[in-house]
Amino acid sequence: MPEAAVKNKRRPLWYNLSLFNLPVPGLVSIMHRISGAALFLSLPWLLYLFDASLDSPERYAQAQQQLSHPLAKLVLFGLIWGYAHHFSAGIRHLLLDVHVGIDLHSARGSARAVLGVGVALALLFGWVLLW
Repeated sequence: MPEAAVKNKRRPLWYNLSLFNLPVPGLVSIMHRISGAALFLSLPWLLYLFDASLDSPERYAQAQQQLSHPLAKLVLFGLIWGYAHHFSAGIRHLLLDVHVGIDLHSARGSARAVLGVGVALALLFGWVLLW
């Protein structure tokens, strides 16, 4: 390539890869992956609690005592949000796979809707289940 063409070609000086610079659909996609990983990694603890709740009255009381701790409630609330977001974003991704809402305006709108629905469902189910 001639040197004049190389000098005239504008290249970025640095790439800003922070999450705050992503468009909303990209943020929803990354949060979909994070919520899926968090749900998968929490399965052993949730299965332990489920097993304890079905085993005997003593282990049920132990699981109930463990879940009454504020930190456990916070973790469960995060998992409820993760499930609500992962479910909503999964439906969005399935619709995008069949070419529904792939134009830019619709994709941004559906991404915002996923964020809103995930938070709304987390607040609703979190309040009902945890308090």
